[in-house]
Amino acid sequence: MHILITGAAGMIGRKLLERLARDGGLNGKAIDTLTLTDIVPPQAPNGLATQVITTTADLAAPGVAEHLVKDRPGVIFHLAAIPSGGSETDFEAGYRANLDGTRNLLEAIRKTSDGYRPKVIYTSSIAVYGAPFPHSIPDDFILTPLTSYGAHKVICETLLADYNRRGFLEGVGVRLCGITVRPGKPNLAASGFYSGIIREPLAGLEATLPVSEDVTNTHASPRAAAGFLVHAASLTPEQLGHRINMTMPGVCCTVGEQLAALRRVAGDRVADRVKRKPDPFIEKIVAGWPSRFDCTRARELGFTAESSFDEIIRVHIEDDLGGDFVH
Repeated sequence: MHILITGAAGMIGRKLLERLARDGGLNGKAIDTLTLTDIVPPQAPNGLATQVITTTADLAAPGVAEHLVKDRPGVIFHLAAIPSGGSETDFEAGYRANLDGTRNLLEAIRKTSDGYRPKVIYTSSIAVYGAPFPHSIPDDFILTPLTSYGAHKVICETLLADYNRRGFLEGVGVRLCGITVRPGKPNLAASGFYSGIIREPLAGLEATLPVSEDVTNTHASPRAAAGFLVHAASLTPEQLGHRINMTMPGVCCTVGEQLAALRRVAGDRVADRVKRKPDPFIEKIVAGWPSRFDCTRARELGFTAESSFDEIIRVHIEDDLGGDFVH
């Protein structure tokens, strides 16, 4: 088995690599070759006995995608992207990375031909949805994004479905909800504060809350996100049919409920490190996002996430803080 991971240096890429190393392969199968690529140098995982090839490259640049698929990886996890905040502030960079890079990858696969039909797992986003929303978003809700990032994801989901329909690849579009708690430093995602108000206080730092406590979102841990990707790679075309893009499950709660969970898990001193500082730019973006999802199809296909936000916080402490935090 040869696996290619784009965006391998990103948080979800690293979590996926940790999962593959822990499992010793993918869905019970050994990995012969692992190709990792990103615009910054990705790191090979520890504990995975396989050939690892790392490259630093831009998928939107000519010839890069063709080079990555020339050895015909059988499974491709396409994670590379510029997130929501970055896509809003830099229009051209967002379209280049999120649309042009994806189109280049799909075209490189198609042009390889000669029976080459890899499994392609594409990370999409709930940003594909746009207001007005019902109380809970059903699987068949129309896609009307209100951000450039959401538009990129809708276009790429459509491309993935069409290339899948034409038989060029076997695609699965994994629409991620808010992935929380993200380890490391804050990124350009407008949703970054959801992680920041948990991650920073647990590290002994103050955190800024740019929105009101009644803002609601659906969350899943980075551990769950890696699980979504691994499970997606196990699904057959017969199981998926033509509806290959779907929203992943998670825990729906308000920001206030997030903070209450932090208080329960870590105590008052930690929770009091969160300071309110409204940010109209972030508030406007977040106001256009959906908050609750039905996710019937994903659950029926076997995708699972945490059952409470307390559990999400404990996963972060266990996976990223060595089991402890700054009290």
